[in-house]
Amino acid sequence: MSLAHDLSTGVTRLGLELGQETQQKLLDYLALLQKWNKVYNLTAIRNAEQMVSHHLLDSLSVLPHLWPGRWLDVGCGAGLPGLVLAIAQPQWHFTLLDSNSKKTSFVQQAAIDLGLKNVSVCCARVEEMQATEKFDGIISRAFAETADFVKLTRHLLADNGCWAAMKGTPEQELQRLPGDVVVERIIPLTVSELDAARCLVILKAK
Repeated sequence: MSLAHDLSTGVTRLGLELGQETQQKLLDYLALLQKWNKVYNLTAIRNAEQMVSHHLLDSLSVLPHLWPGRWLDVGCGAGLPGLVLAIAQPQWHFTLLDSNSKKTSFVQQAAIDLGLKNVSVCCARVEEMQATEKFDGIISRAFAETADFVKLTRHLLADNGCWAAMKGTPEQELQRLPGDVVVERIIPLTVSELDAARCLVILKAK
């Protein structure tokens, strides 16, 4: 089966409606990731079919549960989930942050090549980042334990903003959250061809 078919089928199973142009742009991103991965080792996954499920569909699975506004993707790596979400939601703005300059160089070039006007890239440690305008949502996919994620990014979250942490089985982690942070929702996620526990944890400061 083709990558386009795998992506289209997975998108439908997630209950999303992404036009053909958007899906093609996601596949173009995947092609860039494969190309750069040979030199920069951006992801351990080498198989293109696995990249569709483990990277594209996994990132897209959170989309129905997010909200419009300004987003920060902390520890974005090769642009996951931020770049994928920026392709799918061109009306929202995404700032992608990572301290690894090889990864942010790739993300910056990918955003240029894909013509994404809603993406900013920052190479820095999150605790050193300053923002003139704070973020409505801060998301992470594989950045840190939830308590550390909240602690390190609190200065960047808008007053009415929420955190969105992509996790496997987070129950033990969540017991170590600071007392003034509450779990609003834990949303189970199901991604076709991804045989692993996945969920999205939405958190808010009291």
